[in-house]
Amino acid sequence: MRAPFDPRTEAVGLLRRLIAAPSPSREEGPTADLLCAFLAEHGVRPERLHHNVAARCAGYDPARPTLLLNSHHDTVRPAAGYTRDPYAPTIEGERLYGLGANDAGASLVALATVFLALKDRPLPFNLLLALSAEEEVSGEHGIRALLPTLGRIDMAIVGEPTSLDAALGERGLVVLDCTARGRSGHAARDEGENALYTAIEDIERLRSLRFERVSPLLGPIHIATTVIAAGTQHNVVPDTCRFTVDVRTTEAYTNEETVELIRAAIRSEAVPRSTRIRASVIDEGHPLVRAAQAAGAAPFVSPTASDRTLMPFPALKLGPGDSARSHTADEYVLLSEIGAGIDRYLHIIENTATAYGNQTLG
Repeated sequence: MRAPFDPRTEAVGLLRRLIAAPSPSREEGPTADLLCAFLAEHGVRPERLHHNVAARCAGYDPARPTLLLNSHHDTVRPAAGYTRDPYAPTIEGERLYGLGANDAGASLVALATVFLALKDRPLPFNLLLALSAEEEVSGEHGIRALLPTLGRIDMAIVGEPTSLDAALGERGLVVLDCTARGRSGHAARDEGENALYTAIEDIERLRSLRFERVSPLLGPIHIATTVIAAGTQHNVVPDTCRFTVDVRTTEAYTNEETVELIRAAIRSEAVPRSTRIRASVIDEGHPLVRAAQAAGAAPFVSPTASDRTLMPFPALKLGPGDSARSHTADEYVLLSEIGAGIDRYLHIIENTATAYGNQTLG
């Protein structure tokens, strides 16, 4: 006879197996296989696209609202300072060590086991589990490819290490490759038009550029010039200067609008690498936010980006672990954090269910 389902035991066991299966971005095949097998073992039919794995609750009805539970199973590559095997899951006291344990393995296993605990229960909305790939590189075969195949989604919980607090917003990101043009000449004769000077003038304009609209939650748009390159030798006036601009956007303007306003302010050419990473804000009055606060989650604005920026519906980012441990050597998560994450997810879903249909999970 099979033992009763224990989310904490299952979550820790699954996380150890995930750590032991290397899954750098775009190479998540082994963990996708593992997750499909895990869901099948617990009576769920997994759906797979590339290395993304999804599952739907019993009685899934496209006519009902849908709550998405999402986290990612890809990792960055091990940091140079590791003193232990990053792929050897090791428990020492309260700590579970291993690459991806904190970002975002703990959130993923907590959401997966909460989904399994609730998949057969009556709720006023569908539960949809999506365990995505390529999050760390914003890859084209990650959540961006998966979302259009999942059908209607009304809201989401995105699992990332937030110390179980509720991230109500994230800035978007636009990286601009800028080119200032000039005319070469001999430096000794003060000839030509120095492209470097044009670039410097534009960089100063960007430092002082202010946008009329300011996000109530995220504040003003942030612009930083981060890379610059010009010239070939000391006695030649450079005719080209290239510089890179990091723009952290808000919902006050679309990314495209932000790019056009920047272009209007400078002489240099400005070409965005992408405009798809958009700012994400959820209204403080949304049932998910109220449910999270009722469960004890403090609201904040996240300094880091996630797959949430690709979701065109209200999404709350929240999960066990500490963002400061992400991408660090000897990454770990506390076992107590995993258990607390399971409890918080359950409470949030229960409180949201009450708001939607005056039901509890009883």
